[in-house]
Amino acid sequence: MRYPSHDRIEISSFILPFIILLGGFSISTHCHADTAMNGPDGSPANVTPAPASLPPSSATSDADAPGAWNLFGQFTNVTQWHPGFSAPYSGPNSLDSGSRHADTNDMTLYAGVRLWQGGEIYLNPEIDEGFGLNNTLGLAGFSSGEAYKIGKPYPYLRLPRAFFRQVITLGGVRQKIESAANQLAGSTSADNIVVTIGKFSVVDIFDTNAYAHDPRSDFMNWSIVDAGAFDYAADSWGYTYGGAAEWTQSWWTLRGGLFALSKTPNNEYIQKDFSQYSLIVEAEERHQWFGHGGKLKLLGFVNRGLMASYADAVRRGQSTGTTPNVADVRQFGSRPGLAINLEQELAADLGLFARASMNDGSKESYDFTDINRSVSAGLSLRGNRWGRQDDTVGVAVAVNGISSAAREYFAAGGLGILIGDGQLPSYGTEKILETYYALNLNQHFKLSMDYQYIVNPAYNPDRGPVSIFGFRVHAEF
Repeated sequence: MRYPSHDRIEISSFILPFIILLGGFSISTHCHADTAMNGPDGSPANVTPAPASLPPSSATSDADAPGAWNLFGQFTNVTQWHPGFSAPYSGPNSLDSGSRHADTNDMTLYAGVRLWQGGEIYLNPEIDEGFGLNNTLGLAGFSSGEAYKIGKPYPYLRLPRAFFRQVITLGGVRQKIESAANQLAGSTSADNIVVTIGKFSVVDIFDTNAYAHDPRSDFMNWSIVDAGAFDYAADSWGYTYGGAAEWTQSWWTLRGGLFALSKTPNNEYIQKDFSQYSLIVEAEERHQWFGHGGKLKLLGFVNRGLMASYADAVRRGQSTGTTPNVADVRQFGSRPGLAINLEQELAADLGLFARASMNDGSKESYDFTDINRSVSAGLSLRGNRWGRQDDTVGVAVAVNGISSAAREYFAAGGLGILIGDGQLPSYGTEKILETYYALNLNQHFKLSMDYQYIVNPAYNPDRGPVSIFGFRVHAEF
């Protein structure tokens, strides 16, 4: 997520920030205030302390000294390319049918400070540069979670996360917390309440999954790393202001949050007075299946703000003889949705994930993407079986769909958040196959190759299919 353009600082070169990050690596290696040095995820899948989901076997003594502060960093480059594909026509938001490539770069520092017992503050300054394929247009399940809706040809500085976290212990077995990105070393009780307030991403806390959630290290497609129909509050970079509370007891966790929507759908500015907002509730249960751990989550959300009915937009276009435009008919309303999320270990080196989601398809998408229903599933296998235990290979599929009201809107030439071919003579679900191999060079550097095959891009059987090849460089410090 990014601050609005007037808060960005342009950097003349991407080399200088990389040198600064290397300096941060030196600090974190030699002057670290915590006792553990674990490489962070490029983009933390969950800002909640790890013990919330650890089993009792992770118990430790009270002798674990809490870390006073820590500092980590990451750098990620994603390059994607697709060859030309069949497309008899194109619209304003169509994926370019010619052979195209694009790349993105981002570099993040994760700084954490302990204020008092259980109270922590985190800042994540980040430098970004680059564009997604076709300026992140043309696919409902877009191909790179590292691509934002706003790109720049030069590096710029922003602050995607600045939040406070308070952990309230409720008793139970003491569990160790390793030092990591947005996580200070120490220990806490198995039963606890965690409150997070500030600027961060909704999906830092909600809809997380151990096997498909981090485009800096696992799958890349938007509708695979997140539930496709989970229209969560966010600016054009995926971040917002709000608060969440998580209550963990024994085998379950209950989460709830209130977050600010953008000022208008798909906008870079957030409605900071919370006059437009999103309410989210998620229930998680943890279980053992033939000796292997798993989680099942049920999530519900409702967005309240100025939003358009697709039918109203189509009627307005027909009465005026113009192309329907959702911006012409917005009024205050609600848009609810549901998502189910499963992660299940099948063997010590093999995991399964699956998601299913849906939302109110009568109204326009607000802040995520043009999907009204979605299912995805896949497998993640570590390289133990071929002597590369730190490598990972993954394969997943996703099927995305839109409502009949949305189909009529796009058929009449309407534009959505990411899609709009100017017409939609026939409709087909958007089908995505993704596979990747992540090669772990050492504890700091990882290279990945990714391939995606997309049928009916933007729900249009007249265009595609398209193959997208990706290469990812990821470094952690």
